[in-house]
Amino acid sequence: MNQKLRNLVQQLGEAIHESVSESEHIAGVVKDIRKQGFDVLLMLEATIGLNELEQQPSAQMAGTEKDGEDTGETFTAQDLNFLKSLRISIEEHDR
Repeated sequence: MNQKLRNLVQQLGEAIHESVSESEHIAGVVKDIRKQGFDVLLMLEATIGLNELEQQPSAQMAGTEKDGEDTGETFTAQDLNFLKSLRISIEEHDR
């Protein structure tokens, strides 16, 4: 991962932390819990996954031709990788 991308991911993490820290709703609920006699320790884990975008021809996106006709290609390589990570396999049929 290059340094610029690493910095952007770090900025994303900081933005998530900041939005949770500054949330009036979260602060209100924490205050209500403290009124009940409990201290609150809030720990959140954010998993940030990155997949490099594939360059797709403009005439064919998400399995359709430019004029809207179905090409039969339902899944991109990224889709297949995601399904594989969930241990879902897709049978390929001969055409």
